Amino acid sequence: MNKKILSALLCVLVTAPGFVRSQETPADKEKRMEWFRDAKLGIFIHWGIYAVNGIDESWSFFNNYISHDDYMKQLQGFTAVNYKPEEWVNLIRESGARYAVITTKHHDGVALWDTKCSKLSVAKQTPAAKDLIAPFVKSLQKSKLKVGLYYSLLDWSHPDYPNKTRQEKRYADDPERWARFVEFNFCQLEELSKQFRPDLYWFDGDWEQSAEDWKAKELSESLRAWNPGIILNSRIQGYGDYDTPEQGLPVTHPESAWWELCMTMNNSWGYQHNDTDYKTPNQIIRILVDCISMGGNLLLDIGPKADGTIPAEQVAILKELGRWTAKHQEAIYGTRAGIPHEHFYGPTALNKDGDLLYLFVPHKPNGPLMIKGLKNQINRIWVVGEGTKLNWKVVGKQYWSSVPGIVYVDVPESVLDEQVTVIAVLLKDKVDLYREKGQVIESN
Repeated sequence: MNKKILSALLCVLVTAPGFVRSQETPADKEKRMEWFRDAKLGIFIHWGIYAVNGIDESWSFFNNYISHDDYMKQLQGFTAVNYKPEEWVNLIRESGARYAVITTKHHDGVALWDTKCSKLSVAKQTPAAKDLIAPFVKSLQKSKLKVGLYYSLLDWSHPDYPNKTRQEKRYADDPERWARFVEFNFCQLEELSKQFRPDLYWFDGDWEQSAEDWKAKELSESLRAWNPGIILNSRIQGYGDYDTPEQGLPVTHPESAWWELCMTMNNSWGYQHNDTDYKTPNQIIRILVDCISMGGNLLLDIGPKADGTIPAEQVAILKELGRWTAKHQEAIYGTRAGIPHEHFYGPTALNKDGDLLYLFVPHKPNGPLMIKGLKNQINRIWVVGEGTKLNWKVVGKQYWSSVPGIVYVDVPESVLDEQVTVIAVLLKDKVDLYREKGQVIESN
């Protein structure tokens, strides 16, 4: 059967009354989520007309810092004249990221692709006058990077959406207008799904309506019918696949088995010329390492200018991040959460087999590193990306006790990385940690 006909029939079935989707097994979901779990690093891109004046994306008019009319005047200054998607993708790949997520439409409703569902797009109403998503997606796919599309479920500019600003509403109860808006959302998402075949959707804005109002269940089923294997973030009222903590680095593992911290380089998502408060490469790498140690990903944001150039400060950060990830890739991609913090003073990770322990060392050690409660025999220890074999010593192991001794690892200053040093510890068998109470000598 023709693939297009089969896809059409599937979409009809999935939205038909009484349709029940076959239940995905835990093993099926593990397989579907595998690339995401292995990726560890993605690049978030907030690009839109808000870059023209360098103001808060959408929120600036919603919170009445500027009028909606004045906000929309930025349409005339959005040129994308220096937009080179291939160069963007080359930089993203150089950073070590395995996927990218770009804003197709923020809360302001301005679409970055040539949508047929609305007149409000950069292709129709800005000097850019073209689809900006298509060439970027094509370049990502050519480079074998996964494609993520950000989409705002709410739209403060749409005539059928109830909320316009924090104080102003278009209507309170109008089922006919709301139904038109829901149909509009389905229309745009069907376009994105069928034109670009993304690997991931990054939804936002779900807090303003209920799952029932969004038709979140039906929407998620349609998305999975249009693109089997699609991954959805958590912001779709309970129908997503993974958690998305924002800005604040989690102290403990989020509830979901799969999660991703989204974070800005400075304090702004989109380009703001006055925001020069950038995090250092060292800070960003250490945040990435913490995400890896808890089994999560980092989605690091960049904000291109209105002409399509990426600010020099952001380019420099991505390049240094790329130097570090290239050197330490074996300790990043495909790893799993490390051992509990009480066993090592710092972040750690394990390979999939669990017999290779990676120690992340963000400081110059004041003496040897210390690993506690490790039952395994150690076969070899070396510096990742540098190759030097390291000496170790087990101290305090008593022949009569099952309590392991303390492993001390000597790390000479000459092997330290300027950002974060990574030490690999090859174990005999899968990691085995002592978690019981310590033993005492029994008296007669």
